[in-house]
Amino acid sequence: MSGIKTTGEKKMMFFSGRAHPELAEEVAHQLGIGVVPTKAFDFANGEIYVRYQESARGADCFLIQSHTAPINKWIMEQLIMIDALKRASARSITVIVPFYGYARQDKKHRGREPISARLVADLLGAAGADRIVSVDLHTDQIVGFFDGPVDHLFALPILADYVGAKVDKDKLTVVSPDAGRVRVADRWCDRLGAPLAIVHKRRDKDVANQVTVHEVVGNVEGRVCVLVDDMIDTGGTICAAADALFAHGAEDVIVTATHGVLSGPAADRLKNSKVSEFVFTNTLPTPNELELDKITVLSIAPTIANAVREIFEDGSVTSLFEEQGGPA
Repeated sequence: MSGIKTTGEKKMMFFSGRAHPELAEEVAHQLGIGVVPTKAFDFANGEIYVRYQESARGADCFLIQSHTAPINKWIMEQLIMIDALKRASARSITVIVPFYGYARQDKKHRGREPISARLVADLLGAAGADRIVSVDLHTDQIVGFFDGPVDHLFALPILADYVGAKVDKDKLTVVSPDAGRVRVADRWCDRLGAPLAIVHKRRDKDVANQVTVHEVVGNVEGRVCVLVDDMIDTGGTICAAADALFAHGAEDVIVTATHGVLSGPAADRLKNSKVSEFVFTNTLPTPNELELDKITVLSIAPTIANAVREIFEDGSVTSLFEEQGGPA
């Protein structure tokens, strides 16, 4: 399939880095277009070389690269690919970052710390990106870090509809794993018509060495609880929150997150958890050791493809979520 799609006088081209080619192929298929053939390899010292096999002159170019591990390598490759498109006289460059690297470093908590999420946005802009598309950023303020349009997509409709179709809604309770995710959990409640509970973490002053106590605010006894978060990294926080729900009488716990980072001890923690199902999207590739029966991966490709289509046709990305009743 050709990597070029024309509409009137406009020309769309779709490019992918090497971080997550499976997702790129899915998005391209949804768009009815191929991924532009690209020659990319690493030199012996780790430097990256990129060259496109087709001319990008005058084209509206869409470049997808998710910031998975090794994250610094794939960010650098994306910057090089943007620069190559800029020097190839692309008409516009839209950078699709399903998982935005360094998103958790979005503010200074203490002196002499960087704001790395802002730095990544600056690097993308300096390389030549005109627009950024991302999915479920860790905080909304990251949208303001880039001096240009940012389309913030949401996986909530996909995840919530999956859970809603599986579970009796009369038994369902939506749970925020901490106070910071309450706003997102509240959107889930609106979509599913379910009550809200919160897992609150505090320090136990009577026990040394910073022991954390989990308190549950809300009724979870006899309920099927769906814990909602934007990402799961090592799995420690979410599994501890699930244990707290079971300790307070929850009948079952389902965990959902847009981004399955799943690093370090995540495999063992998920495998040994009492949680019946972990539901992610494929913004990131799932490690082979985590191909467990209790892990479900839903495709984010249709959401990304719809956004690309709206951008290319000068439509409204926001309308995609307003029509679905999701966040806008």
